[in-house]
Amino acid sequence: MSDAVELVLGLPRAAVPGGLDWRGVRAVNLAPYLAAVVGHGTFRPRTEAEVDPGWKQVIPYLALRDGESIFLMRRSRAGGDARLHDRYSIGVGGHVNPADGDVMGGLRREWAEELVADFEPAFSELGVLNDDDNAVGAVHLGLVFSANAVGRPVAVRETHKLEGAFVPLADVADVAESLETWSALLFVHLLESG
Repeated sequence: MSDAVELVLGLPRAAVPGGLDWRGVRAVNLAPYLAAVVGHGTFRPRTEAEVDPGWKQVIPYLALRDGESIFLMRRSRAGGDARLHDRYSIGVGGHVNPADGDVMGGLRREWAEELVADFEPAFSELGVLNDDDNAVGAVHLGLVFSANAVGRPVAVRETHKLEGAFVPLADVADVAESLETWSALLFVHLLESG
C-alpha cells in the first residue's frame, strides 16, 4: 500500500457560483461551475479537505438510467465504512484527482473504476447537488450528470462490496429510507422532474 497523499480537487466555498444557501439538487447549467473550477479550483490533500468547510471538494456524480429504470446499488458489510453498510445509492461518483485532468476526466475514471460495461455513455449535465446539513456534505459539492445505458449491460466492479441492478425508479421508493443522503436528494429531484 502506498503512503502517497491523495490530492482532491475543490473550490473555496466563496467561489461557488450562486452561493450555497440551499439543499438538494438544482437543475442548472454546469458551465459556470466548471468555469469556477478552472478559475479557482485547486488540489489539496484529502485529509485536510475533509475537515475544512470553507472549501468544497468537487464530486462528479452520475445517475445511470436505462430507459425508465435507474441503476440501484447496495453496499455490503464488506466495505470499510460501517456507516455505509446496507445503504443504497443511485449515484456513481468520487473525487477528482490530478491525473484526471478535470471534472469530466474524473467522471470517466469513476465510470471505469466502479462499473463493468463495454461502453462509455454520453454524459449529460443534470445539475448541482449541495447538502450542508451534515459534516460530510458540508465539504463536498456534487456536479450531477446523467447517462442512459440504452439496454446495454452494466454491473458493479467490486462485487464483494456492492451489488447493483437496474430497477424501475418507482421501486427505489421501497428502499428510500436506506438511501445514502446524496442519493436520497437525487431521488427526490428525479421524481419531481419526471
